[in-house]
Order: sequence, then structure tokens, then C-alpha cells
Amino acid sequence: MKSSRIFFAALVCAGCVISCTDPGCEVSSVDRPDTDGRNVSYVSGREPLLPQSFIKLPVGSVRPEGWVRRYLELQRDGLTGHLGEISKWLDKEDNAWLVPGGSMGWEEVPYWLKGYGDMAYILGDENMIAETMVWIEGVFGSRRDDGFFGPVNIRNGRPELWGQMIMLWCLQSYYEYSGDSRVIDLMTDFFRWEMTLPDEMFLEDYWERCRGGDNLLSVLWLYERTGEDFLLDLAEKIHRNTADWDRTGTLPDWHNVNIAEGFREPAQYYLLTGDSTKLAASYNVHSLVRRAFGQVPGGMFGADENARMGYIDPRQGVETCGMVEQMASDEIMLRITGDPFWAEHCEEVAFNSYPAAVMPDFRALRYITCPNHTISDAKDYHPAIENRGPYLAMNPFSSRCCQHNHAFGWPYFAENLILATQDNGVAAAIYSACTANVIVADGKEIVLREETRYPFEEDILFTVETFEDVRFPFYLRIPSWTENASVKVNGKSVGAVPESGKYLKIDRVWQDGDRISVTFPMSLTMKRWQVNRGSVSVNYGPLTLSLKIVEKYVERNSTETVIFDAGWQEDADPAQWPTTEIYPAGAWNYALSLPEGESSLADIEIIRKEWPEDDFPFSLDSVPLEFVATGRKVPVWGPDPTGLCGVLPPEDAEVGEREAITLVPMGAARLRISAFPYSE
Repeated sequence: MKSSRIFFAALVCAGCVISCTDPGCEVSSVDRPDTDGRNVSYVSGREPLLPQSFIKLPVGSVRPEGWVRRYLELQRDGLTGHLGEISKWLDKEDNAWLVPGGSMGWEEVPYWLKGYGDMAYILGDENMIAETMVWIEGVFGSRRDDGFFGPVNIRNGRPELWGQMIMLWCLQSYYEYSGDSRVIDLMTDFFRWEMTLPDEMFLEDYWERCRGGDNLLSVLWLYERTGEDFLLDLAEKIHRNTADWDRTGTLPDWHNVNIAEGFREPAQYYLLTGDSTKLAASYNVHSLVRRAFGQVPGGMFGADENARMGYIDPRQGVETCGMVEQMASDEIMLRITGDPFWAEHCEEVAFNSYPAAVMPDFRALRYITCPNHTISDAKDYHPAIENRGPYLAMNPFSSRCCQHNHAFGWPYFAENLILATQDNGVAAAIYSACTANVIVADGKEIVLREETRYPFEEDILFTVETFEDVRFPFYLRIPSWTENASVKVNGKSVGAVPESGKYLKIDRVWQDGDRISVTFPMSLTMKRWQVNRGSVSVNYGPLTLSLKIVEKYVERNSTETVIFDAGWQEDADPAQWPTTEIYPAGAWNYALSLPEGESSLADIEIIRKEWPEDDFPFSLDSVPLEFVATGRKVPVWGPDPTGLCGVLPPEDAEVGEREAITLVPMGAARLRISAFPYSE
């Protein structure tokens, strides 16, 4: 598409009077996208599977811009891009994915490659793609005549398949990018091999049993493309051998990552059976764990490693693995159900919990991050933190799981910014700047450009680029937290009033240069966490706010501060990859003073700062929003005897005089108080 023609068309359309009040344009608020038909351009909904509400575009079709692209660049130039030089588990010499009988990397390689490969395709980075292909070709080279591939792990006389289940996702992305038919052949043969295993030999090890839904999703992905009937039998076999996530009053496992990853399995099985109780089961697990352990801001739940009764305070955290797996599950649940809830929850985790789990330069991460997190050093805080070891420091060498599995959080997020619909349209349910190539009605390709600094600003601009006029529906999620949202087409307001918590569907003939401008007014709101001593958190649109604590960074030798199961290559230079400990250089024991309850939020001053030149808004130095509120120190609230942030004080604890405090978006605060004691 020639840029000069696009520029001229944009100038002409700037004065267009076309609007959605014109004949032939239909605008409506809908709860879900239309799934009565089938998309003619993208694979989805082969019978008997139910059609998904949204269809993920092939990897590379959506190219992020703005701060999401900057995050990917930081990953590439930081820990993710250099793990192959650092991690013992990615050493090629004795690697189980490259060398028959190799001992290293059976789990860690696909964990890392799942994000690294997708990032390579999205960025179009030839060096990264070449590195990805080393591992992909290793996978193809490991195929056996019986259909098995990859490392052989025998546990208690049974084959352990968790590593293969992760690698299948890497292969699916590679197929979307390349169309390499070897992927289809390998997956078909491997799934036939899985069918030969008796139930008592299948998915019997801990991780694979809890996370059988990952295997199930790959089987459904392949069935959509080949239609081989045996895959439906395998789907049923996987479901009956996976941990029972259908329970109503408890969970089969309380490990934080297993919950974040496993809860969606019944909803995936629902696509095959149409049994609505399966769909309800996934909603139930998500709600159940949060009723007990998720009475905290940021979208996650206080499990540390494993959730424990009595440990529900916001000083409990969650693994970085748990955050990225939750985001991926939210994206999958969004595509299955179309429910705007999952888009909002994905944004809640992505904007508030996840960014502070890594250093601003993405050269180190920490295993556990908490909503109330006032020290980030290499000390062992067990039993206050469930894990034994230095789990709160930022360390590039720790540990085997999060060190590698963090990689896919932002690439997958970027891939879900623009989605296709069954009625041959497009949808924006999760918002961030990007450019997407999408095939719409009658097989016509459009380019959709999204310009925004959301969630730090309220305005979003979409521009349609097309060679010819084309009619298709465009769905926009209207967040539940906004009021009086505004949507305009070519400068004119649409005929329908956008309803919060629904989608605005605009079905019209789109022309080259058409512009859709969206404004989601943001306001301050308060959430009361009664279970956690009546504490409160404050939101600004999709952003949760935290106390701005002055952060003191101290570098230490990473090899002296690692978790017990960490491993690094012999020539990795710890001086180039230090551990960072973060200490508070000021008071943090503040209650939020709101003498008139939520109406007091009007007294909070919003300060808008210059957008950072490097497009990175998630640090205290660069965050473009600050909020001046009123706090009162709580003298009895301080570190516990180990030095960890103490649990929230009693609701009637004595407080000091009122003083000004500064709040910042939670994702920019690596030390933070996000759940405040409440004071009048």
C-alpha cells in the first residue's frame, strides 16, 4: 500500500461528513460479538467445536507500537534476549532439545522459547528468528518413528510430557508465522502416540496433570486445521486425566501458577461439549481463589508459591510466572467467551501487577511480587513468605521457572490487541498502540492502526487503510469503569450511546482513511477490602495507585544471591548481570485519609507530566501521572521482626496528623503500598 496514497486519502477524509447516522450504518451496544456465522478467512469453529467469540490473528499480524513495543525492545536487549548466554538450562552443549540424551533444559527451553520466538516474529528480528530456528530444527530432529519427540523423562515408570506440552505452543506460533507443514505432521504423529498410552500412564506427573489444559488447547488447535476425528477422542482423554478443576468449593491444587494456568481447562473442554457447567467451572475457580486469597489490588492473589489459609494479607505475593500465565488465560477466556470481564482482568494484571516484577531495564526479575511490597532484598522471609530462600530480590539468574517463563507475557499481550470475529469483522478488546493486518469480509485485507497512550491517557484513535471500500463490523470494548464514553467516526458522534461493560458494534462500509476516535473518561474510584481489615485501594480508570516510596537500589553479586535451583553458564559475567536489592528510603506506613469516604477522592490532585521520551512509563522517574493525596502515619504499622512489611494494622489503630502523600500507578512502583489502612 503506497504511503502517498494513504496520506492523500487521510487528508480528504479529514473533511468527510460521513457518519454512522447515515443510511446503511448500523451501530449498537452488544454483550458479546455475533457468533452465528463462521469467519471465512481464519481457522475457527470446525464442527463439532463451538465457535469462539474472537479469533487470534496469526503471530506477526499485530505489531505493537508505543510503550508495548518499547517493552519488547527492552526484553530483547535485556534478560529475555540474552538468556541464551546466561542460563545453564539454555546451554546448547548438553541440551535435551538438541542432543540425544542431553540432561539440560527439558522444561526451561520451551518456557523461554514460547516468548522469545513470538517476540522474534513480532519484531521481525532476523537474528532472533535465526536463534529460534536452531531450537525449532532441534525439535524436528528429535522426532521418533513412533511419533514421540523431544527429551525422554520417565517418572515412576511413566512418560512425563510437560516439556512437550509447552513446546507444542512454540510450534503452533512457528506454524502461524511460517506455514511449515512439518508442524502439522509432528503434532499429528505425537497426538497419535498419546492415544496409545493407557490412562494410567497418561498425565500422571504433577505439573502435566495440573496443566493438562495446555495439551487440550493444542489438540483443539490442530483439529481446527485438520479435522481428524481421533483428536476429539484425545481431547476427551485429556480432560478425564487432567486435575479436576470442576470442583465447586475447593481446588485440586493451590500452587499459584497451576491455578492461573489450569482454571481455564473446563472452558476449553466446553468448546467440544457445549456443556455450560464446564464454562461455569472456570469462572468459579477464578472467583473462588480470589474470594479467599485475592482480596487485594492488582488482579492477582496472595499465594506466594502455594496459597495457605491465614496468609491473605496484601504483603503476600505471587510468582512472576503466575502473572504471565494469568494474562494468557485471560486472553484465552476472552477469545472463548467474548466476555469483556476477561479483557479488563488481563489489563488489570498487565498494567498493575506485572510491570513491577521486573527491573525497568528488563535485566533482572524477582520471583515474588506483592501488592504491599516495602523491601526487595535477598533475605529469606519464610514463613511470612511461603518460599524458603531469596525470593524478593531482582536477580537475572533466578530461578528455573520465572527466569525463562516470563518471556511470553508481553508478546502474547501484543498478539491479542486486535482480534478477528466470526462475522468477518475486527475487534479491539484490549487496548494499546499497534498496527494490524486483518482480513475482513469477502477476503479483503485492511490495515488497522491504533494510536494511544492508554492506560495513561483517555483517547484512542483508529485509522482504517484499505484499497477499496469494504463493509465489516468493528467491535470496541467499552470499559465498565468509564462513564460517558465517546466514539466518533470521522469526527461525528455515532448514533448509539456506548454502554459501559459492553461492546459498541459499528457495522458500516469503511473507506480508506476512515478514523474512529474513542475517549474513555477516567476518574478516581475507591475499592474497600473488608476481609483485609477494611483496607482501601484507589483506581484511576484501569490503573491502581500505590504510595510513591523513594527506592534505593543496591547492586550485589548475582551468583551469591540466587535461589537454590538457579544455574548459569560458566562464562556468564555476574558483573554484567547484577542482582538489585531495593530498599525504602522514606516512610511507607501511611493510612489513606478520606474523611468523607469516596467523595473525598475529589480532593486528590492529578498531576500530568511529560510523556517519557523513551516511551517507557513504568518507573518512578518516567511515570507520566502522579496523584497528591492525604495520608496519616500509622505508628504501630511497620516491618515485622524479620524486616518484611508487616500485616495491615487493626482498623482502630492510632494515626498521626494529616500530611500530603504522593501516589503513582502501581505498575511503576517496585516498592509500594497499594492496599492502605483507611482513616477519616
